[in-house]
Amino acid sequence: MTDSVSHAYDAVAALYAELFSDMLETLPLERALLAAFAELVRDRGPVADVGCGPGQVTAHLHALGLDTFGVDLSAEMVALARRAHPGLRFDEGSMTALDLGDGVLGGVLAFFSTIHTPPPELPAVGAEFRRVLAPGGHLLLGFLAGDGPLPREVDHKVAPAYEWPPDALADLLREAGFSEVGRMERAPHEGERFRSGYLLMRANPATARRIREPGRP
Repeated sequence: MTDSVSHAYDAVAALYAELFSDMLETLPLERALLAAFAELVRDRGPVADVGCGPGQVTAHLHALGLDTFGVDLSAEMVALARRAHPGLRFDEGSMTALDLGDGVLGGVLAFFSTIHTPPPELPAVGAEFRRVLAPGGHLLLGFLAGDGPLPREVDHKVAPAYEWPPDALADLLREAGFSEVGRMERAPHEGERFRSGYLLMRANPATARRIREPGRP
């Protein structure tokens, strides 16, 4: 699945960057949410934009005063991000195996970057996000919001994607060692097909101890 998603985004990287490079200009609610996230994580350590695409949101976080860098599975997306924002760091990598030490980040942003992850694989992603976050650090996760008790596969234009009921996704992240701070949903804008959902989660200290000392209470 990882390779197929990477290849799919490599193929559309240039078009994607052209279409979405200024997307935040028309998303006032998202800008407000990112500003709140920035206030929470500022001065707590570096912030990773995981699934950064061509880097427009990474650059926005940097403009908000954060020490931020981007990570993406697609080599073409990373190349575009580096060209568009030469003063920022962008790395190629997988959200299931981030090349980062335990507890080194103050924040993680996953702005619709987990939507292609099959539901059985998403707990591992949540655990990886928790591993790299310091206790008290924050995760802001954007997702396709769905109804019903279970996630549902939907027809995305680039690769298969999944809608998640907000309660079910929040429960999954709690199991990974997070506490919910807040959530937001909004209806689709013109040209959008899905509801947008956002979960703001805080990393629990107790889980950090279990990660560092596996098998101990």
